[in-house]
Amino acid sequence: MESDRRILDHVTALYGSDRAGGICADLEALMRRMPPASSRKRHRFGPADALLITYGHNLQRAGEPPLRTLKVFAERHLAGLFNTIHILPFFLHSSDDGFSVVDYARVDPELGTWEDVAALGRNFRLMFDFVLNHVSARSDWVRRYLAGDPDFADLAIAVSPRCDLSAVARPRVTPLLTRFPQADGIPRWLWTTFGPDQVDLNWANPAVMLRMVAVMLDYVRRGAVLLRLDAVAYLWKTMGTDCIHRPETHRVVKLLRAILDRVAPGVVILTETNVPHVENLSYLGDGRDEAQMVYNFTLPPLLLHTLLAGDATALSRWAGGLKTPSPETTFLNFTASHDGIGLRPLEGILPAAAVDRLVAKSQANGGRVSMRTGPGGRRQPYELNITYIDALGAADRNDPWHLARFMASQSIQYVFPGVPATYIHSLLGSRNWQEGVARSGQPRRINRQPLDAADISRALADPKSFRCAVFEGYRRMVRTRCRQPAFSPSASMAVLDLGPSVFAVGRHCESQTIWALTNVSARQCRVRLSGVAGELVDLVDGSRVAAAGISLAPYQYRWLTASPVAVLREGTHRG
Repeated sequence: MESDRRILDHVTALYGSDRAGGICADLEALMRRMPPASSRKRHRFGPADALLITYGHNLQRAGEPPLRTLKVFAERHLAGLFNTIHILPFFLHSSDDGFSVVDYARVDPELGTWEDVAALGRNFRLMFDFVLNHVSARSDWVRRYLAGDPDFADLAIAVSPRCDLSAVARPRVTPLLTRFPQADGIPRWLWTTFGPDQVDLNWANPAVMLRMVAVMLDYVRRGAVLLRLDAVAYLWKTMGTDCIHRPETHRVVKLLRAILDRVAPGVVILTETNVPHVENLSYLGDGRDEAQMVYNFTLPPLLLHTLLAGDATALSRWAGGLKTPSPETTFLNFTASHDGIGLRPLEGILPAAAVDRLVAKSQANGGRVSMRTGPGGRRQPYELNITYIDALGAADRNDPWHLARFMASQSIQYVFPGVPATYIHSLLGSRNWQEGVARSGQPRRINRQPLDAADISRALADPKSFRCAVFEGYRRMVRTRCRQPAFSPSASMAVLDLGPSVFAVGRHCESQTIWALTNVSARQCRVRLSGVAGELVDLVDGSRVAAAGISLAPYQYRWLTASPVAVLREGTHRG
């Protein structure tokens, strides 16, 4: 079987030919516990695929487990809009809002149970976080490792504090090594990429790999159809290197893909690598052997720059070269998430002065800036911590174009090839949660506020509320999009040159062409589609417009199509 050969090749490359046979036998034992692969058919992404990102506790109701509250809300408000829900880490944890996992197999009892997860999965496809780079320092695994339990030998990466680790790529400013006491009283310095409560796992030890594969397969059995590989870029450590994107890291992802292709071919791997665009794309491999999907990390900060500058030039130039290595791979397009707006993906795309302006604007709008340790030990901005809605507003709250500007950003996100993902706080029109930052001291808490479900329901029922205006804007947009075959991830995209104030693309499939135009400025625009004749229909509002004279109000977006189906002609695209 092809997948068996690939598994053997990857195991041999990672752990050597002398150990490969025994390791593969152990993997075989894990895979035999899975239900027949035919029960999980491969899902073909289409225009109706859209994903909601949420914490298990983002919606709360007194006396009810939050996961159950989420299910009720989703069935009432999200059906027909989002067919997939990414529940951010809902496991027992010690810090980092779930990403410092204490027990991979236990649902946090404050959120609910595995039965609550399964209930949500009956009406929505589910994405789980596979937190594979590190484990909580307060987990039983680390406790047993420090106690000298032979079953957990070499679980972590112990390094002398005298070693030269200056070349290691750092996404944080916290120390790379953390001192832990052992049972014998001798301290040990462990690798902690993301902070002292998150101990990096030693994937060079095949026992660790086998333990984590068991976790991954358990998630698949429990209903995960997408697996988000958290912080995967930092997985493999090789002394004397930058310890990011190592060849062995890519081998691990390919091994996980080969295992899933064998036992659960319908499960999609999504890699989380908040890095420059070319580095991010590398996790798609040759288009068939690694992840099927990557986050489009460049889109959030570049789109923010576009709308704040009122100039689509940089976005259009970048989008014109956007592609993945095969039709089997795609992007997860997003603007906001539980984390901040990453700045590293702008490297090589925007000049430093433009990035500095984004930082200053975020701070003026009440946001924070998280730092990382860059080359030479210098502190550098890593991400903007702010809700995407507030990032696009004015410093005061009397901006007449705030809502239109925000919905313009979402319209652009939703026309890119790939699968769109929307964070729950964007969907619900949430503002910066300053109290959360003040209480925790953590800048990322600014967009992680728990919400009272009853308050949200009342706000969504009030046509005068900001939350209702945002939600209804999404509902019109997503319902329109999901019916258009030209918005399928596999449909082609051509970037149109209609001047700096308009971001415009043509999306085309056999049955439909859509011209998606968004005014990114506060000025009225009038444009024409070169090579397109006659009258077009605006899918957003049903109006008719002549292709030779299209009017766009400030921050207006229009999705235009013709009847019969129009086809892009030579000379109408750039890139």
